[in-house]
Amino acid sequence: MIVKVSDNIISPLGMTTAENYEAVKNGRSALARYEGLWGLPEPFVASLMNRDEVGQAFAPLADNAKYTFFEKMIILSASKALSDAAIDPASHKVLFILSTTKGNVSLLDKRETGFPHERVLLGAAARQMTGFFHNPNAPIVVPNACISGVCAQIEAMRELQAGNFDHVVTVGADVQSAFIVSGFQSFKALSDEPCKPFDAHRTGLNLGDAAATIVYTRRDAVSDADWVACQGAIRNDANHISGPSRTGEGSYRALKAALGDTDPDGIAFVNAHGTATLYNDEMESIAIERAGLSKVTVNGLKGYYGHTMGAAGVLETILSMAAIDDGNILATKGFDTLGVTRPLVLSNKNQATTKRSFIKLLSGFGGCNAALRFKKGGAPC
Repeated sequence: MIVKVSDNIISPLGMTTAENYEAVKNGRSALARYEGLWGLPEPFVASLMNRDEVGQAFAPLADNAKYTFFEKMIILSASKALSDAAIDPASHKVLFILSTTKGNVSLLDKRETGFPHERVLLGAAARQMTGFFHNPNAPIVVPNACISGVCAQIEAMRELQAGNFDHVVTVGADVQSAFIVSGFQSFKALSDEPCKPFDAHRTGLNLGDAAATIVYTRRDAVSDADWVACQGAIRNDANHISGPSRTGEGSYRALKAALGDTDPDGIAFVNAHGTATLYNDEMESIAIERAGLSKVTVNGLKGYYGHTMGAAGVLETILSMAAIDDGNILATKGFDTLGVTRPLVLSNKNQATTKRSFIKLLSGFGGCNAALRFKKGGAPC
């Protein structure tokens, strides 16, 4: 079975998983309104890291000047997770997988100087990470739009199940820039207020900085304390370059494959993508109902962090695990009145649970969709 060894989250809400979970549990959001940032003409709401704080945290590890902000984030998160994993990251039996959608894209700005142009390439940024840890293997980069974080975890599962490696360090990260924000503004997808997932009055998404890491290994036997990645699926319906399927086809198929023969009554919640855009939330509601999960609680975490892109699938998986460890289903911040056509079960308050399994669901541009089911303890998947 594929088991989580350790994890970490770095975000504006904290530099550890524990700090992030406590912040979210207590209803804190990192979303703030920015006007004139990066010379952009339109205001936007986002969750942004303090660059100086990241530099200070990174300084004991290496010279700040040698690494971009994005590279510091991924190295710092991986370092914190590895410090709890008791494995040698320089071993040839350890693989690094990087989930990101934009990486060092800010280097396209001519005002960003001091780094070779090739560092804008995602593979070059990933090699900065593996080079830091003296890892001899070529890193795998997963840049599959918003579903990258779940895709990366599914790839980790496959590598471990094939026996290619003993451990996989799965890092998801993205940091915002003028390039990214202006792109989403051109789609008219950004809200100028904190987002409201699945709400009748939602007006669009927010963006956010984050890096998150899960270290996975393969074990024949697991304890009741272990988190197991049971079944993952990627289904691409190729509906549209940016618009999700109106029938939720790819998302539905991913959910059905991830669920398998599992009884939905045993699922504590579906942690949805929940971007708070008109069509994404509606599509997810249709897919969840079609998959026979309409009576299972649904939650979304974008109201705390915004959309962290390549980090989202990893970050939201870690928080979902922490919530079940705490006997908790995290509230969907920003939600008030159901604004989708299908009867989802949502709440803007934390809820208690004794169930030990959940599904992580993501969707993205180009009609890509992914779902991954997790369970706590040694019972069969």
